[in-house]
Amino acid sequence: MTVHFSSPEALMQPVPYHHVAVGTGTRHVHVSGQIARTGDGTSVAPGDLAGQVAQALRNTHAGLASAGAGFGDVVRLTFYVTGWSPDKIEALMAGVHAVAEDIGLPLPMPPASLIGVDYLFERDVLVEVEATAVLD
Repeated sequence: MTVHFSSPEALMQPVPYHHVAVGTGTRHVHVSGQIARTGDGTSVAPGDLAGQVAQALRNTHAGLASAGAGFGDVVRLTFYVTGWSPDKIEALMAGVHAVAEDIGLPLPMPPASLIGVDYLFERDVLVEVEATAVLD
C-alpha cells in the first residue's frame, strides 16, 4: 500500500476521516471536482444533498479507476457544499455511507476538507468532490 493513514491523539477525535495521509508512491492522480451528473450530463438527485454526494463519489471513483487507482490510494478529499450549515452533516454523511462499500471508500475516510460555498458552477449542483491519490 502506498498510502498510510493516521489520526494523532493530539488532533480532534472522533472525526469521519483520518487527519494525516502519507503517500510513498511516485505517480500522482488528481481527479477534478466531480458532481452529481451522469456521463451524458443528466443531473442526478436534484435538491437531494445525500443523493448528490453519493453520485459525486461514484464519479470520483470512476475517475480514480480510469487511472488505475481507488479510494485506498487517496491522500486527500475535498468536498465543496453549497449553502453549508452544520445541520447538513447528516445528509452529507448519509451520501458517503450509501456508497462507501460499493466504491471501496474506507471509513474513516482519507484526510478530507469540507468547504462551504455560495454556489457552484450551476445552481442545481449542491456538492463537488475532488480527490488526490498516490500510486507506486
